Amino acid sequence: MLTAQEMPPTLPAPHRHADSARYAALLADLSRDGDGPAMEKLLTDVQALAYRFSLLVCGNAADAEDAMQDALLQTYKSARRIRKPDAFRTWLYRTVKNSCLMSRRTAAHEPSHVGSLDEERANEVAAAAPNPEEQTAAGEQRHRFRAAFQSLPRPYRLVAFLRDVEGLSTREVAEVVGISEDNVKQRLHRARTLLRKALA
Repeated sequence: MLTAQEMPPTLPAPHRHADSARYAALLADLSRDGDGPAMEKLLTDVQALAYRFSLLVCGNAADAEDAMQDALLQTYKSARRIRKPDAFRTWLYRTVKNSCLMSRRTAAHEPSHVGSLDEERANEVAAAAPNPEEQTAAGEQRHRFRAAFQSLPRPYRLVAFLRDVEGLSTREVAEVVGISEDNVKQRLHRARTLLRKALA
């Protein structure tokens, strides 16, 4: 994870959408109950995560929407066969990535913004309401971080997102991206270095 020195304190702590305990319960319910409420709950739970990641990989909203829908369809078809929560999380990211790569209209597209990295949880940034000066400073820091993160080359941005924002392990990131763990570490180190320089 990014250290306190590497990530501005006004950003939300890296959050784990694919919480193992939650997915364990969902997959257990799905195995026991089949298609009913358990499947609906699982699809609802992964929808925002799938779209957020597909926007990062695909680079534009239209392809991201298509990739998210494909990931939800694949989840509906395949989730019953997945028993381990960590395996499900890795499988979902890989499914989204593959769908994006297959459907992306052009590699030249870049995300219009990366606000989704923290905007969804903006209300959780501070425990107490800051004064106007603190709000302004926090907004400026978030803007600087988003701009710095967006400026990363796509391979570095992808690894940094999975590792430092979504909380995947090095092994899981390697499985999703399709590179070795050593390459994940190298890209992550480079991404953090570039972020530190951009935010200095």
